[in-house]
Amino acid sequence: MQKTLLIFLLLILFSAIAFALFSSPKTGKRIVPLHRPAIVNVDHIPSNEFLKLKSKASVAKGFAKKNHFEPSFCFLIDMSLPANHKRFFIFDLERDSIQNSGLVTHGNCNQYWLEGRKYGNQPGCGCTSLGKYKVGNSYNGKFGLAFKLHGLDQTNSNAYKRYVVLHSHSCVPETEVAEEICQSNGCPTIAAQFLKQLEVMIKKQRQPVLLWIFE
Repeated sequence: MQKTLLIFLLLILFSAIAFALFSSPKTGKRIVPLHRPAIVNVDHIPSNEFLKLKSKASVAKGFAKKNHFEPSFCFLIDMSLPANHKRFFIFDLERDSIQNSGLVTHGNCNQYWLEGRKYGNQPGCGCTSLGKYKVGNSYNGKFGLAFKLHGLDQTNSNAYKRYVVLHSHSCVPETEVAEEICQSNGCPTIAAQFLKQLEVMIKKQRQPVLLWIFE
């Protein structure tokens, strides 16, 4: 009887010591939960650029609502940024945030290499046209998957007849690079994997997606 009582008391003592050891706080350490929320890596852009994008997105949101475009997101292309920087932005209009970004070409205006920027709307000019676009139907063309673009402003009214389309090309890297990337004949040309992401987003929507090229 006494032996049984002694064993019982020892078990209680050991349990108390174990509880004290594992529950007491350790200096410089903290308990880490097993299921932490994933950290999403986003591209760092200067605050002034983000404010510029937010301002454009605010206008795009009003335009989308008024003209029956997709209200949850739009594509913004800032041609004032260097060509080796990510300047094609998927902007979440509901959360007022950048969802993703990628590299995109600008037109060479039929020059071997265009220094700086020039813009045009005339058929055959080979230049980028600034303005808002409706992303149209997809098709398989010279460079594979492409989306037709319909110019919505006076500055890009000839986009459709100029065959200005959204497509990919192997000369456009997936990530930012040290030197400027290739130039196009006016098409906003992006990397293949980035286009695949856009394809999924575009084809999910019942309403047309807005793409806006500005400077």
